[in-house]
Amino acid sequence: MTDVRVSDGWPELRVDDWEPTRRSLHMWTQIVGKVRLANAPLLNHWWQVPLYVSPRGLTTSAIPLGTNSFDMEFDFVDHALKVRVSDGGAAAIDLRDTSVAQFHEAVLSTLGGLGIDTRISNGPNEVDPAVPFAEDTHTGYDPAAANAFWRQLVQADRVVNQFRAHFVGKVSPVHFFWGSFDLACTRFSGRTAPRHPGGAPNCGDWVMEEGYSHELSSCGFWPGGGEEGAFYSYAYPEPAGFADAAGLPDGAFYDAGLRQYLLPYEVARVAEDPDRTVMDFLEVTYGAAADLMGWDRRALEDDPHRWTHKARPS
Repeated sequence: MTDVRVSDGWPELRVDDWEPTRRSLHMWTQIVGKVRLANAPLLNHWWQVPLYVSPRGLTTSAIPLGTNSFDMEFDFVDHALKVRVSDGGAAAIDLRDTSVAQFHEAVLSTLGGLGIDTRISNGPNEVDPAVPFAEDTHTGYDPAAANAFWRQLVQADRVVNQFRAHFVGKVSPVHFFWGSFDLACTRFSGRTAPRHPGGAPNCGDWVMEEGYSHELSSCGFWPGGGEEGAFYSYAYPEPAGFADAAGLPDGAFYDAGLRQYLLPYEVARVAEDPDRTVMDFLEVTYGAAADLMGWDRRALEDDPHRWTHKARPS
């Protein structure tokens, strides 16, 4: 079992210590995400495909199914994938002791048993090599590690949502992209962006063109970039001088290879005030991008507490 420690709700989980579980979850979330992709109508920037942090794990939220709907949730407390249909149908798949191929088969057969006929592409995206799901015999699921990763996501989701609340322009939900396996939130200026060059492994360039069709500043959390993962922030297109932002919290830095700022999760976890450390990182890096790109910040930002001074109705 992975050694997991928790400090004020922020679990310690070294990336290297849970690699087999991380690989399983990456492939499993791709399978579930592709089910949502196959059934939900297109939204700008692929906002119809991600998962969301829930009080139990990661959920698809409601997916349309004719005149009904269904959802799928990774429950990292009971360690099962749970499927619910609005007609009352329900099923669960145990996450323990199963390979990627077995999980893939179980998902499709479970959906079929609930009357949900779904076809998905047979391989993962944004990874290399892309082993077809039905042929992937990888196994590895440590319940303690999966639970700790979810609790990392709970902290990241909570703080990034606080950051999101300050923006009144076009902004994405805080959502989990299964291709890149990261939690993300993206702000937009409203202006179009140069065509993205693509280049993600086993992923059509048109996918990135849709995702990056408009000028943006994006941030989030992923289980990489630090010993225990990292918060990140980047801009597209990246403006000149972005790498030289001043006022970063101690331990944060610009990674020239990734072309983004990183704040290692472990730096935030041990800080006197983890929430404030992450917020400072997000605010400084977004501010640098927005100012250098000439965003109308007065029009795009507001105080999320702007109504608290108003008298409440009796």
